[in-house]
Amino acid sequence: MTHLAYYNGKIGPLEEMTVPVNDRAVYFGDGVYEVVLVRNGYPFALHEHVDRFYNSLKFMRINFEMDKRKLEDTLLNCLSQSEPDPKFSEQMIYWQVSRGTATRLHPFPDSSVKPNLLITIRPTSRKDIRKKVRLITCEDTRFLHCNIKTLNLIPNILARQLAVENNCNEAIMHRDGIVTESPGYNAFILKGKTLRTAPLSNLILPGITRQQLIDRCYENEVPVLEKEFTISELMDADEVILTGTGGLCLAAEQIDGKPIGGKSPALLNFLQDVCMAFYIESTGG
Repeated sequence: MTHLAYYNGKIGPLEEMTVPVNDRAVYFGDGVYEVVLVRNGYPFALHEHVDRFYNSLKFMRINFEMDKRKLEDTLLNCLSQSEPDPKFSEQMIYWQVSRGTATRLHPFPDSSVKPNLLITIRPTSRKDIRKKVRLITCEDTRFLHCNIKTLNLIPNILARQLAVENNCNEAIMHRDGIVTESPGYNAFILKGKTLRTAPLSNLILPGITRQQLIDRCYENEVPVLEKEFTISELMDADEVILTGTGGLCLAAEQIDGKPIGGKSPALLNFLQDVCMAFYIESTGG
């Protein structure tokens, strides 16, 4: 199966898998999720994603009894039963845990209701790291727990749809002019020789790829400043960079229809090179 699904122990073709209508993910988006890129059968940064997943479960007070090792084994078992599609360079593992299946009532169900685990695996291709992207700014209307990777993604969906409708690849969200992040990426700017990004808080997802870029900078003595920046500073940056699972380390060429970046191509290329080298080394060479 190139498109595989798992639900509470049952494995089958993705298009044939069903979930109960009373799964709280259906009514409330009451759950958390993660996404991992797979290359050559190697899930990229799986341990880090699993750690963040359990942090999200803790924040959401979801009592998921499967431990980290068992979850990783389950994910890898599903991966072993999937088939790569030769038309695509990678696969994507998505998994989520909802609070369980129960009558639609807002309060948490009692402890007899167990969380539901859903896993899907499908072919994909990551974005070309050398292809620059077009961005559009928009107000960040998400709730105040952006550090939790919950299933409640309506503001993210609306922001990305705004980008699509304006012939852009992604949105850059801000709160009162202070840049937060994108619907699917953390945001960085290069100014001079320094890479800058917003510090982690309840308004910022602790991105796995975000931290990997920061780590590569420390290894190569590139200064990093974790400090908020404004839309004005974004527009004046030497380069604007997005990091995330789907694209690793992407650079922008346009924001709100105005050309940006292109002032520090050597450092940008270096950062993209070290990110790609780490990705290739981590996924079988």
